[in-house]
Amino acid sequence: TNYSMVSEFILVGFSTFPQHLLPAFFLLFLLMYLFTLLGNLLIMVTVWSEHSLHTPMYLFLCALSTSEILFTVAVTPRMLVDMLSNHHTITFVACASQMFFSFTFGFTHSFLLMIMGYDRYVAICHPLHYSVLMSTHTCARLVSWTWAGGSVMGMMVTLIVFHLTFCGSNVIYHFACHVLSLLKLSCGMGTSSVTLGVVLVCVTALMGCLFLIILSYVFIVTAILRIPSAEGRHKTFSTCVSHLTVVIVHYGFASTIYLKPKGPHSTDSNTLMATTYIVFTPFLSPIIFSLRNKELKNAIKKTFQRKFSPLNS
Repeated sequence: TNYSMVSEFILVGFSTFPQHLLPAFFLLFLLMYLFTLLGNLLIMVTVWSEHSLHTPMYLFLCALSTSEILFTVAVTPRMLVDMLSNHHTITFVACASQMFFSFTFGFTHSFLLMIMGYDRYVAICHPLHYSVLMSTHTCARLVSWTWAGGSVMGMMVTLIVFHLTFCGSNVIYHFACHVLSLLKLSCGMGTSSVTLGVVLVCVTALMGCLFLIILSYVFIVTAILRIPSAEGRHKTFSTCVSHLTVVIVHYGFASTIYLKPKGPHSTDSNTLMATTYIVFTPFLSPIIFSLRNKELKNAIKKTFQRKFSPLNS
């Protein structure tokens, strides 16, 4: 059968929503996008300006903030532009680039959460060896491996998907170049096996990170329960609360999108559900780390006081 080859895609996104709602959605997502950028930049500036925060945990937090900024920049600006535009096409190359960067920074984010869980495990279960096991050189190497791993995953998934043949329909029922939506548009021999392979690779990597995080917290909780005083247990566990909350939010919203049961879901409901992971999760992360981490919260207050309070004589 003769097919017309696809050279560009149409992102449906929010175009099916009532037009009078689009300005409100645009303003809401724009404010969340700007807050995500400013919140993560504030964390990075605070960590680098406060010498007391030059520890492995906050080095990993800076890397996490960087990955969240880049992930958000890879997807959200295009979504915002399309909400107020009648032109929803995206070229083949631009679609592939968006998928590569979103997967790279998304997987890097998951790998960094796993490394941060390992950092908490070493700090609580092996405090006497912490300075040796989590030296500056080791931390830099771990961060480099997370970025390298994210890049490899992004490149691998993108090459696999865009090596397929796309023919017939070029309509993507999403506001971004979503991998599952693109796989539905592919045709030719071996499409189903490629789809299964991509899903298995992504799920294995993400579930592997989650398993190691859970394993770290099993050892952490066991060590905390051995602390005799309630105050000591509370103080020790408080160093893990922000990280654990972000992990729950990250995997919780991701599971609502990728593990939701198949059924009669409308396009609009699927679009809104996708924003929970693409927009809402990066928005919550700096809030959680700023409010739940007392040391970081105090450092941010000191930074604001130095910048905006009048100097005392």
